[in-house]
Amino acid sequence: MTHLQAHIEGIGFWTRGLPSWEAALAHAADGALVADAPSRPSPQLLPANERRRAPDTVAVALDVAMAACQAAGRDPATLPSVFASTHGDLGITDYMCETLAGDPLALSPTRFHNSVHNAAAGYWTIGTGAMAPASAISARESSFAQGLLDALAQLASGDEAVLLVAYDGQAAGPLKQMAPSDGLLGAALVLSQQASPGHLTLRAQLVASGGHQDATGPLSKLASANAMAPMLPLFDLLARGHGSVRLVAGPDHDLLIDVSSAELARG
Repeated sequence: MTHLQAHIEGIGFWTRGLPSWEAALAHAADGALVADAPSRPSPQLLPANERRRAPDTVAVALDVAMAACQAAGRDPATLPSVFASTHGDLGITDYMCETLAGDPLALSPTRFHNSVHNAAAGYWTIGTGAMAPASAISARESSFAQGLLDALAQLASGDEAVLLVAYDGQAAGPLKQMAPSDGLLGAALVLSQQASPGHLTLRAQLVASGGHQDATGPLSKLASANAMAPMLPLFDLLARGHGSVRLVAGPDHDLLIDVSSAELARG
């Protein structure tokens, strides 16, 4: 497979103690956490009443997506988007299973509405008025790598820029044994075809499995128990600004990613 390439125009990040990419960069540099960080995101895209009712997974996805678009200076309504989540919202899934087993008529229409895997993508496209394509991807521990491949393929097919959003939340009930996930984690990238000074360049290639992703960086260690933790070695790499990393992309393949500055990439 030939290399797929993108330039990173904007980054969004949220986990408990690190409510922004700037906070994540500071943590990567000195281990600091934001002392008064909120316990959950409050995405300004939603009206106040919907903001309170939105599941944590939707809230974190919208928060990081908007942060990445703002950092890129892009209108969210113009961007095709890829939303990657390993499990969707396991808390709501547990509620649905328990309610259907015990008292089906008590099922909440709102929680049912939020149980679908593309709930975050739906909130995003409605809230931003985006008419561009939006997809929702789940591929177990390969969810982020497959989402990134999807976004890169869209760029290679001619899209000017693509928004990639990845997130997972807290597992609940019996599902914790089968699909463990702790805490809340989300990140987003605005990827584009156009190189620009100061932006990082990402090149990716599918390779045979065999290497091991470096999960020893500060962000990887901080949120290692979340189901979306397989993406964190890349974000540790983005914090450093250069280097390479492997992400699990399937049973037999890894995604080998190289990151460099736009200036180095042209050299």
